[in-house]
Amino acid sequence: MSYTTEGQPQGYSYFYTNKIREAMISEIIAINGYAYHIAHSNIKDINEVWHHIMEDEKRHYGMFLELLRKYDPVQFKKFLGASDHVKFSKKAEPLNVYGKYSEGLTLNFIRNDIKGELEAVILYEQNALEAPYKDIKQTYYEIIADEKEHAEELTLVLMHYDKDSYGPIENK
Repeated sequence: MSYTTEGQPQGYSYFYTNKIREAMISEIIAINGYAYHIAHSNIKDINEVWHHIMEDEKRHYGMFLELLRKYDPVQFKKFLGASDHVKFSKKAEPLNVYGKYSEGLTLNFIRNDIKGELEAVILYEQNALEAPYKDIKQTYYEIIADEKEHAEELTLVLMHYDKDSYGPIENK
């Protein structure tokens, strides 16, 4: 499986544990995207929506990792080993890196984020359908609901800031 085209999988995963890994990759791509957008915007309202969604994406990553550790015994063993040898001498300091604001890119960022949320729904619905265990299916469906919410939140932000019309959805 390769992720060379804007983070989209190139190929098909047959193992349910690799489908979970694929979902984790999607979440990491989303987290990085939202962090990038926040760093390049000074519009507080939009940054707050992006930050809220980014927090959900981080939670989703953790939910998927928990499933992976449960269903892949080697992964769980490696987790235990990693926690034995990865030590930090002090509490991590927060990283605050802010880039240059670019108003011209903000709407494109939002539209790209909506695209990503919709792609996640498509991928996760397929993975849920093929998942062999109930808890995996339930986790996918919980995350799918969040991704649908994110798409709607981002659409509201887009409609608020974009001066162009989006047709009938503006009448709701």
